[in-house]
Amino acid sequence: MNTIDASLLEEAANYARNYLEENLPENLFFHSPDHTFYVVNAANEIGAKSDLSHEDLNLVLFCAWFHDLGYSKTYMNHEEQSIAIATSFLEKKGADQELIRHVAEIIMATKIPQDPRDEVAKVLCDADLKHLSEVNYYDFAEKIRQEQKSVENRKISKLDFDLLSEAFFKQHHYHTDYGKKVLSKGKEKNFEMIQHNITKRQKKMDQQLNEKNKELEKLQKKLEKKKGYSRGVESMFRLTARNQINLSSIADNKSNILISVNTIIISILLSVLVSRFSEFPNIILPTLVFLLFSLITIIFAILSTRPNISSGIFTKEDIKQKNVNLLFFGNFYNMSLEDYEWGLEEMMRDDDYLYATMIKDQYFLGKVLAKKYKLLRIAYNFFMFGLIISVAAYVLAFTNL
Repeated sequence: MNTIDASLLEEAANYARNYLEENLPENLFFHSPDHTFYVVNAANEIGAKSDLSHEDLNLVLFCAWFHDLGYSKTYMNHEEQSIAIATSFLEKKGADQELIRHVAEIIMATKIPQDPRDEVAKVLCDADLKHLSEVNYYDFAEKIRQEQKSVENRKISKLDFDLLSEAFFKQHHYHTDYGKKVLSKGKEKNFEMIQHNITKRQKKMDQQLNEKNKELEKLQKKLEKKKGYSRGVESMFRLTARNQINLSSIADNKSNILISVNTIIISILLSVLVSRFSEFPNIILPTLVFLLFSLITIIFAILSTRPNISSGIFTKEDIKQKNVNLLFFGNFYNMSLEDYEWGLEEMMRDDDYLYATMIKDQYFLGKVLAKKYKLLRIAYNFFMFGLIISVAAYVLAFTNL
């Protein structure tokens, strides 16, 4: 047997229908039995328009029935499996090797990129991709996209698939005269539709991207606001500063009291008792002790209130390194107004620098306050013990009179 007659073609059609129904995987949404029926009808149409002989038309229809049976075995390189199934069928029917070889060449010609060597193969190749020219092309395209998503287990967006389709359309061309004159027109319209959809989908994607960027900017601003400090923190700074100022004022008042009291005592001792030394020599030592303790008390009281001022100058490098506290007058009183304004603006632009400066300011105010109270405590101790010792000395002096 070296040709495909009507009876063999009918047997092949029945065999292919049953084989497709029983063996094709369920996830082949495009390369289903319906696709094989479509290709058979397309091959019949194109073959007739191409004036194929009756024998050649039967041959192309036979190959159309078998060209996708290999999908039951493998998704990639299915053509080899399709040829093996067709070869097995023909051998059982007693076909000669020349016919089997020709069938194999025709089926293999459908492999992408298509490479048909004779008119029969050209008809099958054009029939296999006739859907590229159909008005409802996107119905076929969606089935292919869903099939590839399922088989390859990956996400393929409609835009990605359109881009792949655009590249495929550019490298594909029909082989028969009918394909070139008739099918190419529909294919060209579909190609323009694909390009239009790509542009539309890219614009939509750009809009979505812009909207997402705007949302991200809003979220970023919210995050930046959240990074700022609450009113409770600012209230804490104000309250702490007020308390430290009040404590400093109390310490200064206490120092002033000690200075005033001991100054009066020294004045009285020098004006009243010193003139009586000749009459009462026993009071010389108690008086000197009293004067000494009063003098020491005054010294420590003055030290607790004595201000400590720095140079009053800072550099731009100090600002950049965040090494200067512009909230303390001692760090800027010798600077020009222009330089001070620049430094303060730099600090206000950086919330971290500003709050770090406020924290340092509170810390060093506390250190100064601690030193002041320490000296004040020493002054009070000298005054208290000096008063006790001096009174005891006067008592002993007057007892010995």
